[in-house]
Amino acid sequence: MEKNPTHTSLVALGDSFTEGMSDLLPNGSYRGWADVLAGRMASVTPGFRYANLAVRGKLIQQIVEEQVDVAVAMRPDVITLVGGLNDTLRPKCDMGRVRALLTEAVERLAPACEQLVLMRSPGRQGPVLARFRPRMEELFECVDGLAEKHGAIVVDLYGAPSLGDPRLWDVDRLHLTAEGHRRVAEAVWQTLGYDPEDTEWRTPMPATLPPGWAARRVADARFVRQYLLPWIGRRLTGRSSGDGLPAKRPDLLPYEGPAA
Repeated sequence: MEKNPTHTSLVALGDSFTEGMSDLLPNGSYRGWADVLAGRMASVTPGFRYANLAVRGKLIQQIVEEQVDVAVAMRPDVITLVGGLNDTLRPKCDMGRVRALLTEAVERLAPACEQLVLMRSPGRQGPVLARFRPRMEELFECVDGLAEKHGAIVVDLYGAPSLGDPRLWDVDRLHLTAEGHRRVAEAVWQTLGYDPEDTEWRTPMPATLPPGWAARRVADARFVRQYLLPWIGRRLTGRSSGDGLPAKRPDLLPYEGPAA
C-alpha cells in the first residue's frame, strides 16, 4: 500500500452504515464515517471530490442495480463498497445469491477506480450477532476472496475489539454512534496508507460500571417498542426504511463539510 497517497476523489456505496446512521447532526442529517473520511482526504488534497450513493435499508441486489453503474461512470480514485449485511439479517437469505451479487459488484467496480475498499463490517456482542454470525462470516470470507482476486483492500472492523462495545452503538442496536463512526473512518484512513491520527482506534474504551437491572429493562423495552417492532413490521410487509429516499450525495463534487 502506498504511504500517504494523494487521492483526488472518493465514491462510497452501501446502506445505512455508509449513509452514516446514527451519527446525527443538528440539522437532522447524518454524517458518518464516509463523510469524516472525505473531510480528512480533502484536507490533504485541494479540490478533492466526494459522492456518497448509500441509502439506508438497501440489500445487495439494490446496491448493484442502483449504485454500481453510477459509481463506475464517475471513475473516482477510491471506491468503498459495504453491502450484504442487511441480507444476512433477513429470516430467509440465499447466501449463494448474496455472494454472486457481491462478486458482480466487485468485478465491475475494481477496474473503474485506482483502489477498491471492502470491509468486514463491525458487529456488537449479543444474541443477535450470535444468531447471524455464520452468515456474516460467510459473507466476510467472500469479501476476503474477492479482495485477493481483484486487488482490493479489506478494512477488518469485525475483528476490532473496540467496535464490539455496546457503548459505541446507538439505542437502536444496529448503528454506530458518532464515536464509532470516527473509529471506522480512522480504520479506513490507515488502511488506505495515510499516517495514523489515532493509533488506538482498536483499543476498547475504558471499563465503566454497567447499568443496573432496572435501567437495562427500561432500555430493552424502549428498543423493542421504538426499533424492533417497526423493523419486524417492515420485514413482514416487504418495506424498507430507505424506500423513496435519494442517495446521500449523488454527484461527485468538491467536498464541503456537512451543514450545521
